[in-house]
Amino acid sequence: MGAGDRSPVANAGDPVGKYATYHPLVRTSGRRVLLSRLARDGFLGLSLGFLALRLLNVQPWDQSVDAYSYWITHTGPMYGTKLAGAMGAYLYSPAFAQLLTPVTWLPWPLFSSLWTALNLALVWFLLGRWSLPAMLFLPIPFEIVSGNVHLLYAAAIVVGFRWAGTWALPLITKVTPGVGVLWFLARREWRQLALALGLTAALVAVSWLLNPQAWREWVGILTGSSSTPISLGPYVPVALAWRLPIAIALALAAGLFNRAWLIPVAVVVAMPIIWLNSLAVLAACVPLSGASGSMAARFAIGSRPSTAASVMPTRAPATG
Repeated sequence: MGAGDRSPVANAGDPVGKYATYHPLVRTSGRRVLLSRLARDGFLGLSLGFLALRLLNVQPWDQSVDAYSYWITHTGPMYGTKLAGAMGAYLYSPAFAQLLTPVTWLPWPLFSSLWTALNLALVWFLLGRWSLPAMLFLPIPFEIVSGNVHLLYAAAIVVGFRWAGTWALPLITKVTPGVGVLWFLARREWRQLALALGLTAALVAVSWLLNPQAWREWVGILTGSSSTPISLGPYVPVALAWRLPIAIALALAAGLFNRAWLIPVAVVVAMPIIWLNSLAVLAACVPLSGASGSMAARFAIGSRPSTAASVMPTRAPATG
């Protein structure tokens, strides 16, 4: 080994590897760390700046259409506006509104800031160091601005492979995105399926006892709802009746062939209305496809085969 060798491996002339930092592999690793920190700090700075605009009620950043519909439920009739896309239209079950009751009594700027902070935290949970580049995927910033539940869905899907109770969230809000529980049916994971449906049933039962009239109103809204909103916002003009069978097939196929990343796709297809920001659910595909770099990736492990038999080669028995 020559005296000019820059290998990171220590040798007699370089007992502590003082030249290791010059090695190409080390330089590449250093650049990756630097870029990762820049992405983290950039996302943090962007998040804090936007939260400040929310908290200070700076127009037009004080507006959050969907978050406002959740916050307004404490002021009067829960279903005063029944048209999808209308300002202040709350169309989820009474159970979700009741769960949010404690925070809906906060002043609007504070509620909006907390809801936005939750969505930003979910982006980091799901995507980690990819959070800042993910802002270029328009459904994600649109979702953060509007304050819908799509990023909550994405997180619920990922965590739901470990703890199926999180599937109660889509089932008590938009209902049909709960099609993802068919993953457990296809894989005959009866305990997980029972947990998802049992927790949902428990929430519904308690909520009904608290406000049966609101549940009657909500059921009436469901039976008379349409897949065509009154808003001019971008959405997919295909009726749910056509999309739901496709979503069911995707969810069953995901379970049968162990393709966890298909579940977020099935959930999007099963949306009552697929808005542009509905595609933010697809953020769950990143950790579920095996990509590392986020806290959500550790939960995604539970969706993959864990048996050694699936990866260990078989060997013929020895003879003689």
